[in-house]
Amino acid sequence: MPSRGEVWLVDPSMAELTVQYPDDLLVASGKPRSEVEDELRFQLAVRLVEVGQLSLGKAAELARLPKPRFADELARMKIPVVNLDDEEILAELRALRGNHRRG
Repeated sequence: MPSRGEVWLVDPSMAELTVQYPDDLLVASGKPRSEVEDELRFQLAVRLVEVGQLSLGKAAELARLPKPRFADELARMKIPVVNLDDEEILAELRALRGNHRRG
């Protein structure tokens, strides 16, 4: 999660999503509204990466973080940045072996 005082990237061309949540969520968290909303946005971006709905870059945009910082946060949370299925892994290995033999 972004640290306090960190500059968030805001893209004015992005659509806005409104999420309703109970006021006692703020009380329970002990955080200001802006921090709770930043955390919710961040967690949504993380989950969408986990389920393969967003790329790393798009999720970073949603989280309003620079891509390297978002990738670092995923790594800290032990969430893989690259999710390949078995066939994609084999294709990558074949490509690497083919490139290695040429060089």
